[in-house]
Amino acid sequence: MTSINWTTRLLAIRGARGIGKTTLMLQYIKQNYKALDRQVLFCSLDSVYFSTHTILELADRFYKMGGKHLFLDEVHKYANWSQEIKEVYDAYPDMRIVLSGSSALKLQQGDADLSRRCVNYDMQGLSFREYLGIYAKVNIPVFLLEDILHHPSDLCAAVYDKCRPLQHFQQYLRYGYYPFYLDNSTDYYTLIDQVAGFIIETELPLLCKVDPANTRKIKALLNVLAMNVPYQLDMTKLAGMIQVIRTTVQEYLQHLQSARLLNLLYSDLISVKKMQKPDKIYLENPNLLYALSPVKEPHIGTVRECFAVNQLSASHIVEYGKANGDFKVDSRYVLEIGGEDKTFKQIANIPESYILADDIETPAGNKLPLWVLGFLY
Repeated sequence: MTSINWTTRLLAIRGARGIGKTTLMLQYIKQNYKALDRQVLFCSLDSVYFSTHTILELADRFYKMGGKHLFLDEVHKYANWSQEIKEVYDAYPDMRIVLSGSSALKLQQGDADLSRRCVNYDMQGLSFREYLGIYAKVNIPVFLLEDILHHPSDLCAAVYDKCRPLQHFQQYLRYGYYPFYLDNSTDYYTLIDQVAGFIIETELPLLCKVDPANTRKIKALLNVLAMNVPYQLDMTKLAGMIQVIRTTVQEYLQHLQSARLLNLLYSDLISVKKMQKPDKIYLENPNLLYALSPVKEPHIGTVRECFAVNQLSASHIVEYGKANGDFKVDSRYVLEIGGEDKTFKQIANIPESYILADDIETPAGNKLPLWVLGFLY
């Protein structure tokens, strides 16, 4: 909430389904407006009201009644939303508009109509830092990656003063990313599976023009990846497994990344040729891995790498490291992910190289606890 400039005339909050965008908007309204204040209005565009009314009608009536701050949720479920929002923006220059949608797909497609007008904010699921704030009442500020890597003791001391992080970290990897765990812990993985199913079966055909007949194949693709992640891509083999052509597989992978179900890593972001297909594929977050994996306990090495990519990708450029470490971050840092016995053998003599190790509490030189990556946002 504090990173958004709420005074902007038009802003969009984008992100995966279920991460709390609606709650964020309602919390902001509750904290900044009194009950029954007529200057603010929250509407969900999947309401039956909009089957017979338009955004333009709503905005016009709201403005005439003294409205100043309009919050519109689920915008991707309203046809031609971006064109109408553009008209509202131009017609009412003193009205502020906040948009959000459960899928980043449609919001990306609507940007052309709102270029130079709309400021976009991408909302992540809970970081480990935010998880501790909610579940353990431990409030720690955000740390920059450079400060974490160069001065890890500062962060570790701040955390140790309030809790033992390893006590909570394993729980976070299983249940900490989506805030709806608070409402329904019993069916948490079932709800994650339903979110993935809704994206594939409903949003991809509607928003990305995917043939509905192929949604079963996309589900099969996601299941294959959940079984094998981290997946070093053999496009021909993957295409054969789900019985589609290579270019179609590549298209589906891009859609699944936009929908925040996958993270695609490339070994060289400068080379256009090499970016034609990803070098490694991860599920977007560890909770997805536990929910969708066909085995009860996914490989712990995969879980660790999935966590690292997820937390780093929120604000940094992450590349697949190949022989030189697991990941290269911002073309500067080389990171190797592992357990407490991980050695520097694979990254020896590489400048700005670090081991992020699970199951350790304190840093030792360039070997840091893995959980410190959870304080980047």
